[in-house]
Amino acid sequence: MIASVTGRVTAIAPDGAVIEVGGVGILTHCTPGTLAGLRVGEEARLSTSLVVREESLTLYGFATDDERAVFELLQTASGVGPKLALAMLAVHTPNALRVAVASADLKALTQVPGIGQKGAQRIVLELKDRLGTPEETVDAALNGSRRVTLWRDQVHSGLVGLGYSSKDADEAIAIVEPDAGDTPNVATLLKAALRTLSIR
Repeated sequence: MIASVTGRVTAIAPDGAVIEVGGVGILTHCTPGTLAGLRVGEEARLSTSLVVREESLTLYGFATDDERAVFELLQTASGVGPKLALAMLAVHTPNALRVAVASADLKALTQVPGIGQKGAQRIVLELKDRLGTPEETVDAALNGSRRVTLWRDQVHSGLVGLGYSSKDADEAIAIVEPDAGDTPNVATLLKAALRTLSIR
């Protein structure tokens, strides 16, 4: 298993980054939050999880070992594959997921694209005693006002990391900002922001 990669970031895309290790460019699929912390040309270390399929080897990268551990635990639930597990971590932090599962907060879980009511119930049932105990403080990702700040920062950092100016990033964010009350999805908003910048 490839537990981590360390090297120079050579490319960043909306759904992943290329890390050069020993002259080899390794594609790692990441959440927008992880991508926001990367910069092309700079050194980076990502905790990684290798998913082996008959027809492919796919590497997923994370900013912390905890994110990787939660990513792997999520996949032990019925119906949760690597793409859905990554989507869950794109919407919620590891501790937010622990809070949601421990408190059977189905509304929080169904905020993740691809998870319906029955899927959320199954995740709670199967993972309630496996994800670990949530931190004592209520996770910021489940708090509305903090979540807004979080998605703005992540999308802004992601756009700047892709080479856009801070001003262009702010203008794109203003265009794609969701309506009040809507649940922001960082990956979707980042892609929408990129579309607005590409048609200028």
